[in-house]
Amino acid sequence: MAHTHKHDHTDVHPLKYRKAFAIGIGLNILFVILEVMYGFIANSSALLADAGHNISDILGLAFAWAAAWMSTLKPGGKYTYGFRKTTILVSLLNALLLFGAVIIIARDAIHKLIEPEPVGGTQVMIVAAIGVIINTFTALLFFRGQKEDINVKGAFLHMAADAGVSLGVVIAGLLINITGILWIDPITSFIIILVILWGTWGLFIDAINLALDAVPKHIDIEQINNYLLTREGVKNIHDLHVWALSTTQVALTVHVVTDEQKNDEFIQKLQKELKNKFGISHTTIQLERNIIETEYDSKC
Repeated sequence: MAHTHKHDHTDVHPLKYRKAFAIGIGLNILFVILEVMYGFIANSSALLADAGHNISDILGLAFAWAAAWMSTLKPGGKYTYGFRKTTILVSLLNALLLFGAVIIIARDAIHKLIEPEPVGGTQVMIVAAIGVIINTFTALLFFRGQKEDINVKGAFLHMAADAGVSLGVVIAGLLINITGILWIDPITSFIIILVILWGTWGLFIDAINLALDAVPKHIDIEQINNYLLTREGVKNIHDLHVWALSTTQVALTVHVVTDEQKNDEFIQKLQKELKNKFGISHTTIQLERNIIETEYDSKC
């Protein structure tokens, strides 16, 4: 029974969006400082809530950027796969940070709802409008890469949600100016919470699945199974495993039972097809001769 292993180590460069991360982090740090300052000046729960949300996004962007860098480090010692999975762990951490921000925002909003306080509607509108511009611009930096990397997708979703949240705060400030109703401010905070939870839950589930080595959701393992079984010379396959090495790289191992002796050219062809058709760049293929033929050969 022949055993053959072959790997294709072609990787997607994880630092492709390093400039986008740097710009996004810089702009949001400046905006958070502005929001916190005017949140206290205008006594706005909504502005402070949005600032808390943005702080978690800054941390998330920073961790994602650091993880992208760590994933480029060469394997060594006991880390034979390198540090690629830090990108997955950071996605999970990012989601947990957002859930933590929700708790802080909710506590402040409940207090303001029970004991309404005067809010500077005009100041709220101006600061939030700046947030709409900054967050929309930052979201566009990640728009093209959201299908390539869950971290980039997370950055895009967060920034796009922030732009929508900031727009909601602008509307809240306008309504406070028109009606003078103070509970509009904390109610807006609760709407922000719902937006955060809606955008974060999917990211959290995706990160959990990848951390548990589940098949990435863009990969259909049944299609791979059927595809391999239809290749010329393949009699059967078993022990097919597909999992994420990082947020951008997928690995596959499989035992392929053939009806005749195959060589490296056969393996290389399968690897090329798996990469082109399914985007799997790291493969380990073990060849096995059909056991009936092997027994017949040994008797001869």
